[in-house]
Amino acid sequence: MYSSQYSSTTNLVSPVEPEEKDKGNEGDRNRKVKIYEKASRLPNFAPCDVTEVLPFKDKHSSSSYVVERLADVDDLETRPPLVKAIHKTMPFVTCTALTASFVYFGFRIYCTLDAQRAYQKIYPMAWVFIIAEMFTSIPQLFYAFYSFLALKSRRRPKLRLRGSAVPSVDVFVTCCKEDIDVIMDTVRAACVVDYPRDRFRVVVCDDGGDAQVKQAITNLRETYPNLIYWARIKVKGKPHHFKAGNLIAATDMVATLPEGPGEFIAALDADMIPEPEWLRTLMAHLVIDDRMSLACPPQLFYNLPKGDPLFQSLASFARVQEVIKDANGVAWCTGSGYAVRRAAIESIGGWPTGSLAEDVFTSSMLLGKGWKTAFVHEPLQWGLVPDTFTGHLKQRTRWTLGTLQTAVKLRFCLWGADVQGMSFSQRLSGFLFPFDNLVRLVISLAVLAIPIGLMSGKVLVLYTSEDQVNWQIRLCFMAFMLGRVAEYVTFLPSGYRLSRRDFDASLWMLPYNAITIFQSFILPSWLGGKPMAFSPTGSLTSELNERDASSRAPLWKRLKVVIWDCKAYIHLTFITFTVTAVAVAFGRAMSLEGDASVKYRYILTHICWPPMLWILSGVAFSVPLRYAIWPPTVPGREELLERDPMTSVAHPKRESKQAHWSKLTLFHEAIYTLLTIYVILAFSATLIWR
Repeated sequence: MYSSQYSSTTNLVSPVEPEEKDKGNEGDRNRKVKIYEKASRLPNFAPCDVTEVLPFKDKHSSSSYVVERLADVDDLETRPPLVKAIHKTMPFVTCTALTASFVYFGFRIYCTLDAQRAYQKIYPMAWVFIIAEMFTSIPQLFYAFYSFLALKSRRRPKLRLRGSAVPSVDVFVTCCKEDIDVIMDTVRAACVVDYPRDRFRVVVCDDGGDAQVKQAITNLRETYPNLIYWARIKVKGKPHHFKAGNLIAATDMVATLPEGPGEFIAALDADMIPEPEWLRTLMAHLVIDDRMSLACPPQLFYNLPKGDPLFQSLASFARVQEVIKDANGVAWCTGSGYAVRRAAIESIGGWPTGSLAEDVFTSSMLLGKGWKTAFVHEPLQWGLVPDTFTGHLKQRTRWTLGTLQTAVKLRFCLWGADVQGMSFSQRLSGFLFPFDNLVRLVISLAVLAIPIGLMSGKVLVLYTSEDQVNWQIRLCFMAFMLGRVAEYVTFLPSGYRLSRRDFDASLWMLPYNAITIFQSFILPSWLGGKPMAFSPTGSLTSELNERDASSRAPLWKRLKVVIWDCKAYIHLTFITFTVTAVAVAFGRAMSLEGDASVKYRYILTHICWPPMLWILSGVAFSVPLRYAIWPPTVPGREELLERDPMTSVAHPKRESKQAHWSKLTLFHEAIYTLLTIYVILAFSATLIWR
């Protein structure tokens, strides 16, 4: 049974004395895990030595675990030495960019106050414009500020748990009415991971109670006896708690099995195909430290469209934010592919409920009890992004809602028994990320204030001398250019182009997140307020199939669903209003009396004040409309997979795992490059014409 699993290690020579690290707690100082630095030092593993395999309910001693250290860092493939060297300058670069931004805004405020004193008049629209500038910069300033906190270098090694002496694991595959082919591909891949068959069970937790899924699992069980189908009974009128409820029921169920529960629980979403080394990688990080409660890899995707127009890859989140958080000891569970110590779950009273983001809630509760968590930066699972615009909106707004629900229950990690074991950086992260979602409500108003200011015809930029206006432009140039450098350095591991997608998404998703927050936390229940993610209006029974060139809905229908049902009329109205405001402001400038310098100065301080935020916000708000008109084409799922003809086990093709770019990608970069050139020219003009 085990010969195929250990064939790659049977030729290794006997070990010399390995490095041993005491990872026990106060009551268990004798527990040691052998960590071998080189493969040549690993012991010979007998491939068919059944005597080493314990029954599922029994536990190995920690001294019997063998962990191989493959590399000092786990992300060498995605973060080569040059990238890491440049990325190490991130705290300094982001600190410089933040300082430049604060100096610029501080000088803008000083000039406004000075002008009001000189002219004995209050200029409300000038203040509105400053506030709009500040708040539209918040997404970038937030990333810069959090990046600045990454003063501690992250050095999580690349580890593998070797041999047949391994902990017992219950692998939960949670599903609820997904396509049966998608579910079965995940189940098959989970059943054949490189792990002793007698030491893990795959439990399909079917919250949809699908008879087809049950029959398919029953048939597959003939090949994989460690496969179990489970569908909890939902009592009408009682809260079901969504995915958390599914995990609770499955956790209770495995405890009733004759073999008892596993020492660890691993979980996969229905569409997440694990790599063969998935369990051995995560378990290696968990067995070397008794206080390590959870290890989680990034969510990666194999059906991303060219150019990733909706920013579904989450590359900057996985390769930048999660890495920084892990360095600060704040690795949050990313929802799929994780492994967690069952004792740790029991220590927090089981899986927490009351939040749609049960992953963030669980990891936050674990940190609050003093447990450790780890982000394992290796490609260990590959899943599917929503292939419709409506599905994308539901997913992202559900994440926003769940994050805020968790924050409210944990009092934003500021105080309370649930967070008393958190460190300062853990509390800060628990406060900042949810608070950032709340601030975006104000950002929505700030974005709207930009065209309102242009339409008003009021003074937007105040100064009392040529030097003041020149220095405002110079400081704007410094803040903008240093911000670009910081942006490049910060997002270098994920790719600069994807960072721009992230910024765009933070803007065009504002209306949807604002609607979700308003109806879930502000709107009274008697007016229809209730916790729920954004839901499109109208009938969506007929799919748009917008990413399938052969069955794609016609343009008029795509526009109808995106603009009307998905409320992108908000974006269309904003763009129309902005273009109208710019035209009105330009016409007003041309009608001014005086020479050309008067007209130029009006255009500069209204339409063309660098970096022309109305263009940046307009381009971002056009994303849903551009998506409806030019939807990306993605091959069928089967075309993206390599399938074993004998076992039907499928894994994504190599090219499916890579990012691809289309010509439309150049549009956004061309706009941003032209704006950068304009800012440079505006700065140069202040040095030439004084």
